[in-house]
Amino acid sequence: MSSIVDRTLFSEPSGRLLGVVYLSGALLLSGSYGYYVLLTDFTPNRFTLVMSAGMALSGAAESLPKRRRRAAGLLRIASISVLVSLLVVISSAPELLSA
Repeated sequence: MSSIVDRTLFSEPSGRLLGVVYLSGALLLSGSYGYYVLLTDFTPNRFTLVMSAGMALSGAAESLPKRRRRAAGLLRIASISVLVSLLVVISSAPELLSA
């Protein structure tokens, strides 16, 4: 019997539509960060870049073909690791994310 983690993380990718949603979110976050850095003198917190990286990894995982379950699972694990590390940094040393 397979575990819940195995069924969840290493399941078939959900499809390109969900991948496009995640990748669009990552592009939106990166674009807003770039806008504030390049066109204004305001530098936002760096957590938007970390969230963008996590969303991009999730989008890449969901965009893979259905037969690439292991690669999708590894990308999902990487995405979760990036986002959990963001939570750890926010709770332990929030000054690392400030501009």
